[in-house]
Amino acid sequence: MEFNTLFQLLSLTLNRPHILGNAQNMLFMPDLFNYMLTGKTAAEYSIATTSQMIDINTRGWSEEILKSFGINKKLLPQVVKTGEILGEIRPEICEELGINRAKVILVASHDTQSAVTAVPSTEKDFAFISCGTWSLFGTEVELPIINKRSKSFNFTNEGGYGYTTAFLKNICGLWLIQESRRQWNRSGEQYSYADLERLALESEPFKCFIDPDSPEFTAMGNIPERICEYCKRTNQSVPESVGEIMRCIYESLALKYRYVFDGLKNCTGKSYDKIHIMGGGTKDSLLCQMTADACNVTVQGGPVEATVLGNIAVQLISLGDIDSISTARSIIATGESLTTYYPNHTQALKEALSRFSRILGK
Repeated sequence: MEFNTLFQLLSLTLNRPHILGNAQNMLFMPDLFNYMLTGKTAAEYSIATTSQMIDINTRGWSEEILKSFGINKKLLPQVVKTGEILGEIRPEICEELGINRAKVILVASHDTQSAVTAVPSTEKDFAFISCGTWSLFGTEVELPIINKRSKSFNFTNEGGYGYTTAFLKNICGLWLIQESRRQWNRSGEQYSYADLERLALESEPFKCFIDPDSPEFTAMGNIPERICEYCKRTNQSVPESVGEIMRCIYESLALKYRYVFDGLKNCTGKSYDKIHIMGGGTKDSLLCQMTADACNVTVQGGPVEATVLGNIAVQLISLGDIDSISTARSIIATGESLTTYYPNHTQALKEALSRFSRILGK
């Protein structure tokens, strides 16, 4: 994506080379905190793989990419496997806080990968949506999938615990709802998220759709107005009320999930009878149910705090308190509150999928 590290470094190289020229090290944000705690530099594997600068074979920095983009490798710290113990908290910090020395563990510092670590599945093959402002829809595989098919669907490979790969696609998520609510609040219309969900549920289904990933929905501002303009431009019914706009957002997200779900199965050659939705989006029961309906599979919602649980799981494994990720996932599956949504795939929904595909131009 346009904000990945590779493009940021290229921009600095082209436009502000003095910054890189004066730099001694480049650290990702989580690695910067680890450096402050321990005094040691490292690039934790999961966050490093988001940079687009990793060699999938060596799992280190790609000499070819760095050379092609004119990036000095000396700026980059060593890539270290997720779960390794980086060191201990510096003595002066412990003295100031009045605490004992403690180990600093390299958890999956890319938040999506910590969430994937906490998928409450006892099966090897599973599909997940890490649902927040962004929706990350994918599966866990042993090796990266890099071919023409995955490129055509714009899937990405991100490293996780145990050198696994999260094969996934970034989709706009709850941002559309969050920013629409902020716009209505700015206009003096106060709605809770429960209000918006209720208004959507009360509105007529399948009147109009948007592509949630269309560029005009990325920036802050008047999302409801942009939705109306999009529907008018694509010769659809234009939503006239808050409820109709919310219904459009909900249905468009669920239908986009279905489109990506089909792409995921196409790329992996596997089928999935359940989708695990994790993160803040699990609180939105309407979105979870619409996802089950659109994808025509069971959806299991939870845990809400998957990222935190995955972080803790890696620490416990590194300290020897539990033996594996599969054990951690089993503990989470039995210990967390999970909600199951069963699909109701109607004929009207099938027709809506066809219309949505035409809007996407697929």
